[in-house]
Amino acid sequence: MNALQYAKQLVSFESTSVLSNVAVTDYAEQQLSRIGFTVERIEFNDANGIRKACVVGRKGSGPGGMAYFGHTDVVPADPWLFDDHGPFQPTVKDDRLYGRGSCDMKGSVACALAAAEQFSESDLKAPIYITCTADEEIGYGGAAEVAARSEIFQEMVTGEANGIIGEPTSLEVVHAHKGVIGFVATSRGKAAHSSTREGLNANLAMIPFLAEMKKIHDEAEADSNWHNHEFEPPTITWNIGINDHTKAVNITPPQSICTVYFRPMPGQDGNILLERSRQAAELNGLEFTVPVNGDPIYTDPHCDFVKEVLQIADKEKATTVSYGTDGAKLTALKKLVVCGPGSIAQAHTHDEWIALEQLEKGTDLYARLIKHWCC
Repeated sequence: MNALQYAKQLVSFESTSVLSNVAVTDYAEQQLSRIGFTVERIEFNDANGIRKACVVGRKGSGPGGMAYFGHTDVVPADPWLFDDHGPFQPTVKDDRLYGRGSCDMKGSVACALAAAEQFSESDLKAPIYITCTADEEIGYGGAAEVAARSEIFQEMVTGEANGIIGEPTSLEVVHAHKGVIGFVATSRGKAAHSSTREGLNANLAMIPFLAEMKKIHDEAEADSNWHNHEFEPPTITWNIGINDHTKAVNITPPQSICTVYFRPMPGQDGNILLERSRQAAELNGLEFTVPVNGDPIYTDPHCDFVKEVLQIADKEKATTVSYGTDGAKLTALKKLVVCGPGSIAQAHTHDEWIALEQLEKGTDLYARLIKHWCC
């Protein structure tokens, strides 16, 4: 099968992160087995009790080789632009494949499968690994499970496999990306008619906490210790969200919620700001949870590994990106870059698509990397 055929099948599974991805993982596992991979399945329940699954495949044996990582979950398709086909009805028109996940990142997984299918085990002197994870879009839960539980992943680490995270980069080579830390602070009050003294306004306890969040924001913008000019923007982008979810102005708000997402860069310890925020929440009697905590990744752009990828990809220079990937949980791998077909500009859009040319070029690049490292 070629990448377009694989991509159509993968896109046809509705695997929004709030739903189970077991069906699409079943398909990926079946295809890996069909083309000669030994497979390992990692299942878990997410925080809402939804069953999730990851599959890790290996073809060939020995140390080294190529380790590809992709995810099978997608963001919600609400809204969706087209009336003539839904987001999970893969549709080709004008040399593009449309559908949720076509770019981010089932098209990339399709390229990896199509490339690996070109090689029999007898061709290989080192292994090909393909990993398909769950929940990348909502905190890298699947990658964390793989890193903690997969025996094949430990083989990759021990054997110093060459890691490729296939997120959409238009096949540019990305040697570093930011991390992400997200937390939620919640103040609890009591609803009542605002003309009485029966209620407890949850915003009152939240206000001093918000003042501290604004103070951290300003410090991070001004302090060069929280800057890194290898990235654009060069700051941690301390992003504050506020909502008390109260439907009428004459109700005493029974809850007040603050969310903060920020993106530490290599060499920065984001947990310093996380703990400072936790202490501020405790001081004001707020609940505090941390649903997302992922590390930045950084591979020396001048190392032999990155130079090899650049040469094979016919690129002059590695670059950085400000978004995160499953690499946040895969840092046990010492050799890791992000490189995949499709543009991040098409990810998460209401008309998500990937150019058919990118599927062809992605398959070709992955096949060349396999030939270089595995044959």
